[in-house]
Amino acid sequence: MTAHPLPLASPWFTEQQIGDGLSVLTEPHVHSFLRANIWHLRGTDRDLLVDAGLGVASLRQEVPHLFERDPVLVVTHAHLDHMGGAHEFGTCHLHPAEAATTAAVGALRGEAVASALGLRSGAYARPLPHLLMDAAPTPDFDPDTYELRVPANFVPIDDGHVIDLGGRALTALHLPGHSPGGIALYEPHTGVLFSGDVVYDLREGEQLLDGITGANVDDYVRSLTRLADLPVSVVHPGHGPSFGQERLLQLIHAYIDARTRNGRP
Repeated sequence: MTAHPLPLASPWFTEQQIGDGLSVLTEPHVHSFLRANIWHLRGTDRDLLVDAGLGVASLRQEVPHLFERDPVLVVTHAHLDHMGGAHEFGTCHLHPAEAATTAAVGALRGEAVASALGLRSGAYARPLPHLLMDAAPTPDFDPDTYELRVPANFVPIDDGHVIDLGGRALTALHLPGHSPGGIALYEPHTGVLFSGDVVYDLREGEQLLDGITGANVDDYVRSLTRLADLPVSVVHPGHGPSFGQERLLQLIHAYIDARTRNGRP
């Protein structure tokens, strides 16, 4: 298939300062289904990156300041929109239940993305477009040659693992449901939660995505029930805007109510 005639977008990433040492990078020319947040948290001693984007453009080349202090990279789960850029880092912290030691299928066209994820009919509120991006990061970029690259070094991360950045420490929470090895990071003394795709804000008609390969509704209900009991102040999700505890509880209860009707789980 020939390359799609896409306009050039430079810079590829946008970066927004949130405050308190936190910023977020996004890829605005990627369709919202694959447009994941890349969270950058600065500690006294070193930095943390939560997820690494789609990998269609180089973080190291476009956002070199991310690498100045040898950041800790935590990939919340191994879907292409979260670990596409992970190969650019020396190590990638990932839960062992995520199958990521061999190259996964890279896909940017709607039907191929749905196939790669095992997206079941009706699991997503709207049909995916033919191509899930409206621009290219470089003049020679061809969406049909996009592929995921395996990081050189995986470091296992599991429930209870503490990442100490100096002045800030975050605890890993293993929250399966969206994926078997889904990881969230929680800072107990501030109530800040980096949730990955375990929970994120929804537009009308949307639902948390559990109709994909590796998802498990029973696990999802248990994970969200666990989150409901945490004193969370703000959620920084894998997709979309941040939100507070009230919205978190609304999303949790809506999912559990929908999935526990008729006696399940």
